[in-house]
Amino acid sequence: MKAQVCDAFGPIDTLQFRDVPDPVPGPGEIVIESRAISVNFADSLVIEGRYQVRPPFPFIPGTEAAGEVIAIGEGVNQFQVGDRALGFNEDFGAFAERMVINADIAAPLPGFMSFEEGAGLLAATGTAHHSLRQRGQLKAGETLVVLGAAGGTGTAAVQIGKAIGARVIAVCSSPDKMAFAREQGADECVDYTQDDLREAIKTLTGGRGADVVYDAVGGDAFDACSRAMAWNGRLLVIGFASGRIPQLPVNLTLVKGYSVVGVFWGRFTREEPEANAANMRELFDWIEAGKVRPMIDTAYPLSECVEALRKVSGRGVIGKVVMTP
Repeated sequence: MKAQVCDAFGPIDTLQFRDVPDPVPGPGEIVIESRAISVNFADSLVIEGRYQVRPPFPFIPGTEAAGEVIAIGEGVNQFQVGDRALGFNEDFGAFAERMVINADIAAPLPGFMSFEEGAGLLAATGTAHHSLRQRGQLKAGETLVVLGAAGGTGTAAVQIGKAIGARVIAVCSSPDKMAFAREQGADECVDYTQDDLREAIKTLTGGRGADVVYDAVGGDAFDACSRAMAWNGRLLVIGFASGRIPQLPVNLTLVKGYSVVGVFWGRFTREEPEANAANMRELFDWIEAGKVRPMIDTAYPLSECVEALRKVSGRGVIGKVVMTP
């Protein structure tokens, strides 16, 4: 099969698109023929050696895909050859024509979803769901501030926040992205390139501050939000798309009485599989009801992986980027 292979950490354009052996399922695993592959911001960090996980060489980047089951390992009863499935592999391997997945983490892909939507569901939408349900304990009527609200995981956070019943303030970097966030259900929008984010949050909340902040950006935006939290608020740390890991003056949490909460969806799926399965059931219900939907920005061929990674890394994405082998 064809795959994008990383032989050494370095720029994304050092990836090699070449033939590699087909994956073979071990006990409890399935292999899918990928029809769509998700491209995430973290994928470039892994290739460049700037991620917290550094896989041994050579490796195939990427963690999630959707496709058709073509092989089943020993002990797998929940799938049959020919089933539509989506799955996640934290050991990578998704940027290829076929991918091996732990059957307990995979899920059947419902008929009301496309392969592209399935590929975009897990890491981005799963992270947003886990963040707001388990880590943020978001409640109906609370105010949720979403940073990077037009990106893949930010879009999911806006949609899920509205599905829970929160008032959502979307933070974006352009009028086009703000318009997109409003289409996803955002009640208010802030252009952080034009407005003082801290003051905007205070104004839009009548001086009270944000109950929950969903931060996949870090940097200056985190700094502003750390000073605009409500009493008993929850500032969720998702990632650092800005490129700067911020430093928190912890006296702010004391004076303002809020919590800073880390989010790691991949580990959550391992540590709490039953809760993750319940989340997936709720997500599929919301998707079928039209409340949540992965929004696809662009679909690239697998051979154009570098261009797909550039688009995501450039933060010009509205929704999700996927690849189609």
